[in-house]
Amino acid sequence: MDKCAVILAGGEGKRMKMNKPKPLAEVLSQPMLRWVINSVRRAGVDKICVVKGFGKEYIDEFVESLDFPVETVYQAERLGTGHAVMQAKDFLQSNGGSVVILNGDAPFMDSETIESSFEFHKKSGNAATVISAKVDDPTGYGRIVRGESGELLAIVEQKDADEQTAAINEVNSGGFWFDTEKLLSVLNEIKSDNKAGEYYLPDALKLLLQKNEKIGAFTAKSPDTVLGANDREQLRQLEQIAIEKGYNC
Repeated sequence: MDKCAVILAGGEGKRMKMNKPKPLAEVLSQPMLRWVINSVRRAGVDKICVVKGFGKEYIDEFVESLDFPVETVYQAERLGTGHAVMQAKDFLQSNGGSVVILNGDAPFMDSETIESSFEFHKKSGNAATVISAKVDDPTGYGRIVRGESGELLAIVEQKDADEQTAAINEVNSGGFWFDTEKLLSVLNEIKSDNKAGEYYLPDALKLLLQKNEKIGAFTAKSPDTVLGANDREQLRQLEQIAIEKGYNC
């Protein structure tokens, strides 16, 4: 089964107090991006494309240091996750099959979760599968809204959630599996008609649902899969979790 990966790594590291892209901030002396790439490879996915943006030269330097091939594409403007994936269109067209899309600053997205979510994705015959997790505090995350039979109805962002939706503790990890051809069929239909003027990847799910495609959500065993870091304190917390739980790159 053809599988490939697109890893989003264009975020700035201002609040990290570093001039490099945020995914290059280190947990246990390894860039968070390296953690994600290693998990993808351990899950049996060798065709990898990293979307770079801010500080692209640092991503280039990192990729050149690897002893296996990784493609990169450049997102000149930071216009959202959907826009980032649009930059990898040629990569997607040349690989086909299924694609996993992950954030480059979520170091605990482990290979077991990537593999298990793919098996669920294929077995369910889904056009797209969001990787979710249940957390104690869902504040700030997109909520997973399911129907009576457990099917995915929507991903509702924090700012758009009413009181009932905000109480849901199953959240979007930012990781997705897509049937590549079906993703490409809706990618250019994603609109930026929102307050931020950005193109959001979860909108691809809405478009697929409108086409009566099957969409699912796979719940990861560990809530740690959703964790990232936006500042030095959160990075320190990731290090502590890695030490306490024996995580390694």
